[in-house]
Amino acid sequence: MSKIAEDLLYSESHEWVKVDGNVAIIGVSDFAQGEMGDITYVEMPDLDDEISAGDDFGALESVKTSSELVAPVSGKVIARNDVLEDEPERINEDPYGAWIIKVEMADKSELDALLNASAYAELVK
Repeated sequence: MSKIAEDLLYSESHEWVKVDGNVAIIGVSDFAQGEMGDITYVEMPDLDDEISAGDDFGALESVKTSSELVAPVSGKVIARNDVLEDEPERINEDPYGAWIIKVEMADKSELDALLNASAYAELVK
């Protein structure tokens, strides 16, 4: 059974969001990393890139598959977890600690479309 952090929001494409004021900290869920297997590469957008909710913003590659990362919110990329370029396995080791990007949100109401922990648990059942 996958671990689901109670204090996060989730997208149906398995990204998680931690809200810190007007900043969305984005990563991938324990379920997603478990399905992918050993992650070998993380593709991230550049700083100051604009991303839009529902659009791809990067990708994860593993020994088994490749998966697009889908933006749960729109906004400007203000930070990247560059450690993941050399150590992508950190996502497997600690999916809720190994955030991928931080986004200054353009529209906080987009958070309303995301799932809380119990709704996400139903999705991955």
